[in-house]
Amino acid sequence: MAYSQPFPLAQSPAKATQQTFAPDLAVRLICPECRDPNPNIVEEFSSGDLVCGTCGLVLGDRVVDTRSEWRTFANDEGDDPSRVGAASDPLMDGIEQLDTVISFQDGGSGLARELQRAASRSQSSRAERNLLTAFRDISSWCDQFSLPKTIADIAKQLYKRSDEEKLLRGKQPDAVIAACIFIACRQAHVPRTFREICNLTHVTKKTLGQCYKALEQAFNLTPGASATHASLAPSTGPESLVVRYCNHLDLPPKVQSYCADIIVAAREHGIADGRSPVSIAGGAIYFTCCLLNTPKTLKDIGDVAGVSEGTIRLVYRLYFAERTKIVKQKWIDEGKVDMSNLKDEGPR
Repeated sequence: MAYSQPFPLAQSPAKATQQTFAPDLAVRLICPECRDPNPNIVEEFSSGDLVCGTCGLVLGDRVVDTRSEWRTFANDEGDDPSRVGAASDPLMDGIEQLDTVISFQDGGSGLARELQRAASRSQSSRAERNLLTAFRDISSWCDQFSLPKTIADIAKQLYKRSDEEKLLRGKQPDAVIAACIFIACRQAHVPRTFREICNLTHVTKKTLGQCYKALEQAFNLTPGASATHASLAPSTGPESLVVRYCNHLDLPPKVQSYCADIIVAAREHGIADGRSPVSIAGGAIYFTCCLLNTPKTLKDIGDVAGVSEGTIRLVYRLYFAERTKIVKQKWIDEGKVDMSNLKDEGPR
């Protein structure tokens, strides 16, 4: 490093003859070969060298690269967001997404606690903190339910809109989150029952139903649509539940196909109308298993569907009484099913 001529600094009377040297920040780096007063100094970050652009003399090595760690391909101009922080979240628009963490170690002086309080008051408001907490709960519960990230994003969007419009003022945040997750599952065509959502979030079925009805009427949602489209969402059909229940029961794929056709035929003839989709799905699976001679007990199906054995048996009896209407003659002619496998389940 080049230094200027020595000059005295802060001389005391006792040490008047002592001089202190300091770097001269006005010194310019020039090439000793060219001695050009306006040098062309080039920083080659690929090799880490400082090179004279005129004669090629290497003036220094181990140059620190101060550019971004990776390239950005953004079309718009402006600051490079890839320098620090995580990926930007559009749901957090207008909310500070960078956190300041203050250590708890202050030597027992209590200064850390005061700094943490001041930071929490200055960083975000109470409404923003509640929104961040709700977003974390949504992500956590969706992970526990093995739901994809798209469902978590839809639930966050619904919760943020309901919070901004004050649709469910006075309701517990857990109940609002549960209703948003339930609606998000229906929009993404991976429906979950009320009982499954209640078991996950520990919210009562009555409270969940109230929040769901309020959000449904406010948003007019449809499955697969965003919160800005207007149309009322239909209830979850038993066909969508059959696939998941059959997978949990380790049933072959043909059972799902036959079961779905039986449910559609029963609906066309008004069989088991008024029953819940869970009950119809459980009874249809038991009916199809008996028809295809694929044994599954009522207890196994009831444990997966979350309904009692009596409920499944009741739907089975309704299907058995109208078996000639819901079982296609084509299946019988081709020998794919055997009607003699069906047994009359009398009242018990």
